[in-house]
Amino acid sequence: MTIVKKTFRYGDHTVTLETGGIARQATSAVWVNMDDTVVLVTVVGQEKEDVARDFFPLTVNYQERSYAAGRVPGGYFKREGKPSEKETLTSRLIDRPIRPLFPKGFNCEVQVIATVLSLNPQVNPDIPAMLGASAALAISGLPFMGPLGAARVGYKNNNYLLNPTLAQLETSQLDMVVAGTEHAVLMVESEAKELPEEGMLGAVMFAHQHMQVAIQNIIELARDAGKPAWEWEPPVENEVIKKRVTELAEARITAAYQIHEKKARQQTLAEERESIIDQILGENPNIEDELVLVDEVKHLFGQLERKLVREQILQGLPRIDGRDTKTVRPIKAQIGILPRTHGSALFTRGETQAIAVATLGTERDSQVIDALQGEYKDTFMLHYNFPPFSVGEVGFVGSPKRREIGHGHLAKRGIAAVLPASSEFSYVIRLVSEITESNGSSSMATVCGSSLALMDAGIPIRTHVAGIAMGLVKEGERFAVLTDILGDEDHLGDMDFKVAGTINGVTALQMDIKIDGITEAIMRTALEQAHTARVHILNIMNETIAQPRTEISAYAPRILSMRIPTDKIRDVIGKGGATIRSLTEETGTVVDISDDGAVRVAAADLAACEEAIRRIERLTADVTIGSIYEGTVIKLMDFGAIVNILPGKQGLVHISQIAKERIEKVSDRLAEGQVVRVKVLEVDRQGKIRLSMKEVETLTS
Repeated sequence: MTIVKKTFRYGDHTVTLETGGIARQATSAVWVNMDDTVVLVTVVGQEKEDVARDFFPLTVNYQERSYAAGRVPGGYFKREGKPSEKETLTSRLIDRPIRPLFPKGFNCEVQVIATVLSLNPQVNPDIPAMLGASAALAISGLPFMGPLGAARVGYKNNNYLLNPTLAQLETSQLDMVVAGTEHAVLMVESEAKELPEEGMLGAVMFAHQHMQVAIQNIIELARDAGKPAWEWEPPVENEVIKKRVTELAEARITAAYQIHEKKARQQTLAEERESIIDQILGENPNIEDELVLVDEVKHLFGQLERKLVREQILQGLPRIDGRDTKTVRPIKAQIGILPRTHGSALFTRGETQAIAVATLGTERDSQVIDALQGEYKDTFMLHYNFPPFSVGEVGFVGSPKRREIGHGHLAKRGIAAVLPASSEFSYVIRLVSEITESNGSSSMATVCGSSLALMDAGIPIRTHVAGIAMGLVKEGERFAVLTDILGDEDHLGDMDFKVAGTINGVTALQMDIKIDGITEAIMRTALEQAHTARVHILNIMNETIAQPRTEISAYAPRILSMRIPTDKIRDVIGKGGATIRSLTEETGTVVDISDDGAVRVAAADLAACEEAIRRIERLTADVTIGSIYEGTVIKLMDFGAIVNILPGKQGLVHISQIAKERIEKVSDRLAEGQVVRVKVLEVDRQGKIRLSMKEVETLTS
């Protein structure tokens, strides 16, 4: 097979797409090299269709190999295992924009695997992986309506940065990933430091403009190396059955959507659907395959449901729950609902509800991340839980799924911009969002609830963060942007556009499109409506609590900080850790010492922290000539006594320095274990310390 390559400049990077030499038994494979970050992306499609399958079985797996960064995996088994959070999030990042580019009705199984083989620490593999997935699908022959482009955007000094390096992102006000086709944007994922809406929109359009070079090179690769197109045709609908379903269901669906309460509406729709299935089966007693007919009626019923709801919205009629396109559902915010947690809040918006809980920990509670670039600690965690009861269902409860990880990460991005610096607030912070009800945008309820819980915990965040989800219904040139979408509006609509931010600007933005893209005008409208809604929500949150509590919870650990010279660290730790172990056991504290000499002492009791700090100060103190210390006699000798004045610091009180008058025997005045006050007379070059009790007696007499 001939090897085909395409090379182009992409920002400050050089990208090479290559196919034909590796993974030749896959349906297609593309080797992507972006300045030494190398990703192999393969696509395998099964041409056999399953007529009973009513969904598109697309699987996307992004996987990192430790050898790519010259590392041996951490852990006991020393091999890659369960996907990391980064791998899960990147898999979603690839999946979300390519899924809507497959035609409706296509249900052949497709798997995309992106494997990181080499890593330049300054080049994140996610953009090469997305470009590789687009290229591999474009040359596969599958009915893929691409190609797709992807770009990362940073923002610094009023300038947008195309595909910034990791070092550039550290000082950037924005980290945004945009994916789109030649003509429209399909997906946005971003974290920002309170950028205005106009700046966010400008970043999206900047990315879309500059990703065209990648799209054109993928088009050329497909022209030179593309495989024959699959002979696939969309399923043909039975017009007779379609007409009958419309006759029977149109009025019933319209009536069901007058029911504002989600559960009652869904139950009514389910009953009407079953009734129509039974009626049509009765009208067709000689049908060869009843299951095929049932599936077709269900499909046509859902299709009609989608059409009627969308048309109602486009005509400007009230939405499913009676609202207009710009109104936010009723909101109720409460704090301090859990008596023994460090901070808690209950945020309810319509039929969506989240309990958010904030927990404060010490440095050893940090999350250790074994990343491809190396191990590091994360001191802020946000975990999102979506139990099946939140939507009135019975389901499996276990480890978090991709959706839960993704929603938690989005909320974390929204909150991170307002957190205090670790130098100002030395606690580890963990937020947990328990979704107790869900009918649209539980991730944005998580943002609101988390912000309230942080203030309830006394964590000094700068201001509140609120989130809102926007939707879209678009038919031809007609469109309507919906504020605060319901679950049904998300399912039946064309866009899920989530915006989180403060009163000053946007902190996180996530957009997914189910159609072939949206225009700048639609995006601008969505951002404007989202801003109005966000301000409305922030006002309600500020009525509940406007500033962080002045004191943290009585149940939270107390942390005191100090700094010691780095050459004194060994004195605090002691031989084999004996000193610090004794200190923590006797005071009941947790002591963390950084390599730079920063010391954090934590305990439930403030007095215990203060005692530990006092002991560390003594352990690290230098003996000063002329200073008076209280010490313990540890040994008697004929010519004097050895007195311990500081931990690890002993000096000699000569017999002539014990008292003003002459004494015959040291034991006449001193005993081992006796506490005495001494003055430092001298510290010689060898560190030997001369002490005097007589000098202290003279000073006090």
